[in-house]
Amino acid sequence: MKLAIITDIHGNELALKAVLEEIDRQHDIDEIWCLGDMIAMGPDTNEVLNLLFSRPDIQMITGNHDEAILSLKKGEGHPESYSHTFEHHSWIANQLSQKNVERLTSLPRVLEKNLNGIRILGIHYHIEEEKRCAHIKDEPFHSILEGTLENMEKMYSTYPADIICFGHHHPQHLFSNEKQIYLNPGALGVSKDTTAPFAILDASSKEPSILIRHVKYDKKAFLKKFEELEVPQREILFKLFYVNQ
Repeated sequence: MKLAIITDIHGNELALKAVLEEIDRQHDIDEIWCLGDMIAMGPDTNEVLNLLFSRPDIQMITGNHDEAILSLKKGEGHPESYSHTFEHHSWIANQLSQKNVERLTSLPRVLEKNLNGIRILGIHYHIEEEKRCAHIKDEPFHSILEGTLENMEKMYSTYPADIICFGHHHPQHLFSNEKQIYLNPGALGVSKDTTAPFAILDASSKEPSILIRHVKYDKKAFLKKFEELEVPQREILFKLFYVNQ
């Protein structure tokens, strides 16, 4: 069985469509895991969610941005550490349809599957056991650590899985030791180049293989939407995430 792993779409419909079209061309991907942060930063809120929820082969979990925006939409407040994103998150929350509020609310924080004896777990980023059910206002997600094997072991070594798949930290991670593999394919919708990454995890044998692919998409058309829609805080988003200075 093969799993495709995608994460951190961040409201980028064009990048998501390009990746899904490439996955569909493979003809042998059995399931797609989407590991959170489907929305925010990019403007394509309902477009991304409608596409994801329309496909029965996609399993999803929530990320920190999804949950922060949901909290705003429901009138439950906004995390203090996200105060710098409040204007942007409020704009995204206003775009979010009620149907997608209900869909996002129903999603878990963890996916688990056993394939050919290989235990696979998906989570947006490390959450301490005692915080697994905590509200986003209580800051359940661990602060981002530099992508090293030592840090991956520090966060995930006690997880009951052979392969831990995650996102949140936008650069690609692929580390392993004798017991576990740590995979983050990289942010699908947020980068300073013109490609969108995803991973293919082949668990058809007892020795799993992982391939990370990059798909080109029309980034100019994507960035043009920010200006057309007057997305709040777009200048800082461009500088931090999308455009080389």
